[in-house]
Amino acid sequence: MKIALFSDIHANLPAFEAFLKDLDNKKADAIYCLGDLVGYNVWPNEIINEIRKRGIATLVGNHDLKVKALPQISKEELDSTGKDYAYHIIEPDNRAYLLLLPSHIKLEFKLNGKEFNILMVHGSPRSVVEYVLENTDSVYVEELMNESSANLLCVGHSHKPYHRIINPDKQVINIGSVGKPKDGNPQGCYVLLTLDDVNPINVEFIRFDYDIEKAAKGIEESPLPDEFAERLREGV
Repeated sequence: MKIALFSDIHANLPAFEAFLKDLDNKKADAIYCLGDLVGYNVWPNEIINEIRKRGIATLVGNHDLKVKALPQISKEELDSTGKDYAYHIIEPDNRAYLLLLPSHIKLEFKLNGKEFNILMVHGSPRSVVEYVLENTDSVYVEELMNESSANLLCVGHSHKPYHRIINPDKQVINIGSVGKPKDGNPQGCYVLLTLDDVNPINVEFIRFDYDIEKAAKGIEESPLPDEFAERLREGV
C-alpha cells in the first residue's frame, strides 16, 4: 500500500501545482495532508478549493487556526494588513472549513500479524504548535508515542524532513514542506510511505522543482513582507 503524505503548503500555488503533477504519477492508494494550507503567500483559496475538490483528508495546522482571531475586513483595508494579509484574503467558506479540520488522524493496520498504528499530527500529539525535531529527546518522543499507542508518528510544522528510528517499535517521520522548505533546499518535499508484509515500512522523501520566482513574485506584488519571497528562494 502506498500512502502519500504532505504538509505546509502555505498558500504557494506554483509549488502545490507542481506537487500534484508529481503525485498524480505516483498512483498513491491514499493521500493525507498534515496542515498549514495557508499563510505566507497569496493563493490560500486556490489551495483550499483544490484540496476540497479532491477530497483529501486534511489536518489543521497552526497557521490554519490563525483565521479564528482575524475577522473578515473590507477590500479597502487589505493593503494595510502586512503579514496578516495572507489570512484576511481567505474566503468565509474556506475559513469555516479550516476551523473544522481535525487535529489528528490515526490509521490501524496488521503488518506481519502485528498491530501497527500510524498517527498523523501537525505539530505533536500534544499540541499543534509543538515541534518534534530530529534531535528532540528520544525518551520524550517515545513518551508522546506511547500516549497514543503509535508505532509511526508522522509530523510537519518544522518544514525539515527526516526519518528517525527511536527503537524497533517506534519511528518518526517529518514529511517536510510542499510550499515553504526550511532545510536549505528550496525544492518542495513530500513523503511516499509504502507498507507491506515483506518490508513493513519504506519511506521515500520526494523533492520536486517548481516555479520559485512565480511564487516569490506573488509575495512581492502583495502587501506581504518581501522577506517571505527571499526565504522561498533560499529554502530557509
